Amino acid sequence: SAFEIAKDINAIVFDKTGTLTQGSFGVTDVISYVDENELLKLTASVESNSEHTIAKAIVEHVKNRGIEIPPVLEFKALSGKGAFGKVEGKEVYAGSPGLLEELNIKANDKKIQELANQGKTVIFSIIDNKLAGAFALSDIIREESYNAISKLKDLNIKTYMITGDNEAVAKSVAQELGIDDYFAQVLPDKKAEKIQELKKQGYRVAMVGDGINDAPALAAADVGVAIGAGTDVAIESADIVLVKSNPQDVTQMVFLSKRTYSKMVQNLWWAAGYNIVAIPLAAGVLVTYGIIVSPAIGALLMSLSTVIVAINSQTLRRFMPKTEE
Repeated sequence: SAFEIAKDINAIVFDKTGTLTQGSFGVTDVISYVDENELLKLTASVESNSEHTIAKAIVEHVKNRGIEIPPVLEFKALSGKGAFGKVEGKEVYAGSPGLLEELNIKANDKKIQELANQGKTVIFSIIDNKLAGAFALSDIIREESYNAISKLKDLNIKTYMITGDNEAVAKSVAQELGIDDYFAQVLPDKKAEKIQELKKQGYRVAMVGDGINDAPALAAADVGVAIGAGTDVAIESADIVLVKSNPQDVTQMVFLSKRTYSKMVQNLWWAAGYNIVAIPLAAGVLVTYGIIVSPAIGALLMSLSTVIVAINSQTLRRFMPKTEE
């Protein structure tokens, strides 16, 4: 089973947004090359049909500014890159740097690069095939993520982070948490390929994620782990579901898998040793010495063996691995 395999995991890949971070984005900067209100309402209109946390943050920001958001027509989600729609007769794209590359549009503004270097996620808005502006958003790293990564390193488990964000954002978060390596600007349909690459290198891989985009990678891993706040698709694709959205529970999962296996081995050795001694006694090997084990005593001793195994197994219920110093 997946829980048994977990004891042998030596590489864990974490999704970034919503797993290592809180996934609660906020708009920190708006760069506009057109009328700012026009930029805000058109971009928010396209993003209003998206379920992505970044899109929701942009829509909330525009609403908080008291700007009315017009309806969008011909909406299309561009997997891993952004969204498209027609708003008030204009063609509007909103998305990542990968979307700019696909549209062959360059962003040469130094301020945008500065924001990216600060570890912020930058979303671009393209109106009628021209770069109209950009939104910088920041996410908050979960406090539990620091301790989770540290404990996994203590177990000699290599840690990876995978994200659709740009190189600067990925590098910033990975360095902050002390993650061994990371994969940046990975499209949803390519995440599973990264998992397969690690498996080909000889790793037993666990994937931890929470979103629809993580489902193929969760299925491809030796052990797929969905965190509590995950989408239904992610949960269905996972082998193990953690009730809380706490990265430290991944560490506990590994600890508990190792401890459970250890208890299983203990019980097997105890049962084997007990039977090696008890079966000859029950067969009358000591009769010549005047020692006879009656059927009643034999049944009692057999029950005692079962009780000892059960009690030893029950100690797992009190097992609470230390995840905080």
